[in-house]
Amino acid sequence: MQSKASNFPMQMALLGLTASICQCLYAEAGSAEPAVLPVIKIEAARTDSAWLNTPASVFRTAQPENRNDLGVNLTETLKGVPGLQLNNRENYAQDLQLSMRGFGARSTFGVRGIRLYVDGIPATMPDGQGQTSNIDLSSLSHIEVLGGPFSSLYGNSSGGAVLTSTKEGAGKDSIELGYAGGSHHKSRADVILQGGADKAGEPSYVVSSSYFETDGYRDHSAARKVLSNAKLTWDLDDGSKVNWIVNHVDINADDPQGLTRAQWQANPKQVNDAKNIYDVRKEINQTQTGLTWTKPLNDQHELYAMAYAGQREVTQYQSIPKGEYSIDLGVDKDGKPIPSTGQRNPRHAGGVIDFSRDYYGTDLRWTGRELLPNTRLIAGLAFDFMNEERKGYENFDAAGYGVKGALRRDESNRLWNLDPYLQASWTFLPAWTVDAGLRYSNVHYQSKDHYQQKALYPADKDNGDDSGKTDYDKLLPSAALSWAISPHLNSYVSYAKGFETPTFTEMAYSANDGMNFSLQPASSDNYELGLKAQNAWGNFTAALFQSKTQNDIVSAGNIDGRSTFRNADKTLRQGLELSWNKTLWRELTAQASYSYLDAVFDAEIPNSDPKKAVAKGNRIPGIAENQAFAALGWQPETGFNAGMDVRYMDKIYVDDANSDAAPSYTVVSANAGYVWKQQDWKVRTYVRADNLFDENYAGSVIVNDGNGRFFEPADGVNWSAGFSISKAF
Repeated sequence: MQSKASNFPMQMALLGLTASICQCLYAEAGSAEPAVLPVIKIEAARTDSAWLNTPASVFRTAQPENRNDLGVNLTETLKGVPGLQLNNRENYAQDLQLSMRGFGARSTFGVRGIRLYVDGIPATMPDGQGQTSNIDLSSLSHIEVLGGPFSSLYGNSSGGAVLTSTKEGAGKDSIELGYAGGSHHKSRADVILQGGADKAGEPSYVVSSSYFETDGYRDHSAARKVLSNAKLTWDLDDGSKVNWIVNHVDINADDPQGLTRAQWQANPKQVNDAKNIYDVRKEINQTQTGLTWTKPLNDQHELYAMAYAGQREVTQYQSIPKGEYSIDLGVDKDGKPIPSTGQRNPRHAGGVIDFSRDYYGTDLRWTGRELLPNTRLIAGLAFDFMNEERKGYENFDAAGYGVKGALRRDESNRLWNLDPYLQASWTFLPAWTVDAGLRYSNVHYQSKDHYQQKALYPADKDNGDDSGKTDYDKLLPSAALSWAISPHLNSYVSYAKGFETPTFTEMAYSANDGMNFSLQPASSDNYELGLKAQNAWGNFTAALFQSKTQNDIVSAGNIDGRSTFRNADKTLRQGLELSWNKTLWRELTAQASYSYLDAVFDAEIPNSDPKKAVAKGNRIPGIAENQAFAALGWQPETGFNAGMDVRYMDKIYVDDANSDAAPSYTVVSANAGYVWKQQDWKVRTYVRADNLFDENYAGSVIVNDGNGRFFEPADGVNWSAGFSISKAF
């Protein structure tokens, strides 16, 4: 039975939702002549509906024309979205830490549990492993973030979806050259070429390329990144539209890894290995291309097709010690030989990860409008395939660590899915609409082990054949009922079944160092009650939600940079999200959001070691209970511009036992710039300061780190400044 104290947050949530409804109704009643409000179109739900009428928590963020930032990662652009926790690790080797309503928080690198798309092309593999490193902010048009039940429309590992879109070329041909620099020898140079089509059938184009490097805030955190992105768009005479996208990213980054609390307090800039003998680092090289085609057949029927292919190579050097041979370790208290440790154990996969991955896929979709009165029907089929050659090597030779040594792992991994899906929307009464969806999500894994080795000592186990395969599948229904209370006020209630499989990376290691095919997929029931308003008082959203998950995939430990995973019987996530934005006067805009998330283990996780058991009611690590954001900006097209934002993050527990937590923090950022425009010339300058009051905080945590190195310290006060010059021809 819950106590009155534990019910208090939900009581406050209901009170907040009630207050929002009252305020929206007041705004409706008090506006005798409502202003003409812009229609915000949403693509994420595939129903071609306006933001106000989309029965889901979905937010569209446009990239400012005159942005005042370096333009390196999404934390600079994607701010203030309620429910979205986006942490900068200050570690370019491990990408950003991104979660939505707690889904994806377990990730120690990359993005899991959230589907990512770039110009309609998946940046997430079929198993749910994704990355943000190939998103080009220089040519970015807008981002849509879809959370809650309706994200299950995207199938496996869709605790949320983030869809980014590149600008389309428009107007005269032009070239833009830019340069920015900042703290820790940050330096970024970019060039953007763009132009519109003069005649039907000719392509418009945007071509962007950038080079970024930094020494890094922490010791051993230098990075170099080359990113190029091109988009060609054809609007054809028959009404069809074709987009062709090519993207390449090349990253070389040192990894300072996490720190213990004592290390963090002593010197947050230090690398966890003071002598840096392991030289932990990562090299990434990825190239992909894709084509999207949209063809209206008539007023009722439309076809859409997308096809893509890519290749990704990663080499990662970890901080894993050699270990000891069994013969050197002697015997235990029972007289039995002690098994070899570390990489001396023949079952160990080594301290260097090296894989090459080819992937491709397609998405085919038909949309029918008004085939029945006031209806929209969608039927589609998504296919994705990944072929990976994964090797492991010792991270040492006779001279020392930090090199690629002897082979310790060699396997071929294949992964594919073939997901049919249906969607329907029916306005059965003037103010009432029902939306429904159904997707059969299935993922097929196969691994062929090419590396076997006999143990040298009796206590050790042979490195046998770890080949295997497994299949996961789930039928994912979703439904929403929305009520247009007025032309500027909408409410909805929704439900969906969620499904999340383990990624190949999460299956790659188990307690005995073989493939962990025993991991089960997570299944969730997701509920949401929401309210949206768009009126003279601004754009409002309020949502109450609950997600009950069975077999949730959680971290089982992280030692020396190597993670293992297990299933938790039951977890529970519930909370409240509020947001508001408005143009206050002329070019003066304001934005605010608040998120409350109660994420807990809803059943005990027993362990043979009582100290490692997880009690029911413990908070899921990596998740902040409260988040808040507020921003004010003056953004005219030319002349002086400025902005300021404040972000609050509640404390974040570091492990399942809730033994420690990264403390809460509040950071403030400010920026200013000037834009001069004369005929075909444009000059833009800016200056920016982040963490203005030099807050000492952990930007992210490494969940369940076995060495207690949970904390990834964030930068103190830091600055950047830059300029760009563009010329149209």
